Amino acid sequence: MQDDCLASLDGCGKSPLVRLLLAQRGIRGGEEAERFLNPKLRELGDPFALPDMEQAVARLLQAVDSQEPVVLFGDYDVDGVTSITLLHTLLAAAGCPPRCFLPLRMEEGYGLSRDGLQRCLAEGPVSLLIAVDCGTTARDETAWLKSQGIDVIILDHHEPDPARLPDVVALVNPKCAPGPDWHYLCSAGVVFKVAHAFLKKRPIPGFDLKSELDLVALATVADIMPLVGENRLLVRQGLQRLGTTRRTGLRALIEVAGVTEPYTSMDLGFRLGPRLNAAGRLDTAHAALDLLLCEDAPEAAGIARDLDLQNRERQSLEQQIQAEAVAQALGWMTAAVPPQCLVVASRGWHPGVVGIVAARLMRQFHLPVFVIAVDDDGQGKGSGRSVPGVSLVAALDACRPLLTSGGGHDMAAGVGLRWENLDAFRDAFAEHVRVQTGGVSPAPILHLDAEVRLDDLTLDFLDDYDQLQPFGSGNPQPLFLVRGVFPSAEPRLLRERHWRLELMQNGTTRTAMWFNAGDKKIPPPPWDIAFHVDRNTFRGNTTIQLLIQALRPG
Repeated sequence: MQDDCLASLDGCGKSPLVRLLLAQRGIRGGEEAERFLNPKLRELGDPFALPDMEQAVARLLQAVDSQEPVVLFGDYDVDGVTSITLLHTLLAAAGCPPRCFLPLRMEEGYGLSRDGLQRCLAEGPVSLLIAVDCGTTARDETAWLKSQGIDVIILDHHEPDPARLPDVVALVNPKCAPGPDWHYLCSAGVVFKVAHAFLKKRPIPGFDLKSELDLVALATVADIMPLVGENRLLVRQGLQRLGTTRRTGLRALIEVAGVTEPYTSMDLGFRLGPRLNAAGRLDTAHAALDLLLCEDAPEAAGIARDLDLQNRERQSLEQQIQAEAVAQALGWMTAAVPPQCLVVASRGWHPGVVGIVAARLMRQFHLPVFVIAVDDDGQGKGSGRSVPGVSLVAALDACRPLLTSGGGHDMAAGVGLRWENLDAFRDAFAEHVRVQTGGVSPAPILHLDAEVRLDDLTLDFLDDYDQLQPFGSGNPQPLFLVRGVFPSAEPRLLRERHWRLELMQNGTTRTAMWFNAGDKKIPPPPWDIAFHVDRNTFRGNTTIQLLIQALRPG
């Protein structure tokens, strides 16, 4: 298969190494390679192919024409606040500015909770409530809204229960019906499709939907959605518009985060996204929403600085909880029979950061992990991350009698349970993992894309290679192997955390960074190195930089 793809790519004009990477992605022929490397907005599919789109747009137009009181009720993460921002921008441009509402994470929980809805309705009249990034499973809550005479539209991407779909005006969720394979869309992607459909029915003079793609790209990457199909196109186009974004708040966030061109998915996922998420993790996400809607530069700069401070506070809290969680995990790992999964918990941990800690423990121990924060009343709220071969959704279903709540995806899920059920949940989760894996602990594996020589890595190659971006879920950054390299200078330890190495092979030298590896002892050369490739520009001079992921004796 790969050889056939390689042969079909001979005339595409790219370097042999990039042709190999395209073939590994199943790209056949020059036309398919061109669509992958240079996706165009004209390739977007018909938005009315999404379920209930006709009904959603018709109800939105009715609300606009009748000047109804509309509320956008969203989630408090990046996907939620960007979705609200995009839909607010559309409806305001159409002459019907809606009210925006975000639930309080600690008091009201996720989604359309009764507590959140009651507070929302107490703040003002509502005839149409649009739930974004939530609501697909809120059958009881939407029935209650209907009894209050309130219509509901749901724009979401979470997993539905076909037997318990809510009775609403429209449920626009690509996972709710067969059709185009748009299951990879985040909620901001769904809202973008709604906006596209709305504008097909009623164009708004001066409204440029393409200028909203920076929001869609930010949400798609921050929500770790697969960068395949139209997602790849939306993120590529959004990154290209980030430098000229018309959003005052986003410009302020870019400045405070120190992000510079050329913008990449790493900037969205690790610099901008976490700062927007920090507010919702520790307090209320309204600061993030206010920033994205803000049009006053001094005000936006102040909000961006506050979010940056909250992000630093979040990082400090994470480090503290991570250290305690790792200590617990190591205690389990030193048992006579090491576990095949980890469940760590503590009173006093902040529930807003347990997901990040769970992801780090999963990577460190390569096991399915739940990290649970328990409040003073003994109620635990946790987050899980998994490894290939273990479905957290299936595990939670198997443990359902022990839980107060739980759901999500195969690889990431949330859980609620009482402190007194913690040990029973740990045992039941372990048994389910044992059944799923056949009792064999999954081993960490480095998936290498290609073996190269240092002299293969030229600036000309990098120009072709950059067209493979954006990298992320579904389109991972290629991992290369080079064998038998030697240092051309003594390795330097920077800030006691990062190694800087000057590598040499057959007369060719390249600079390499090994981040967060200050605790690792570098063996005597020669070395085999697994690495990513990056473009490093300093004072106008561009060079190739290797980002080491693993190093072993050659």
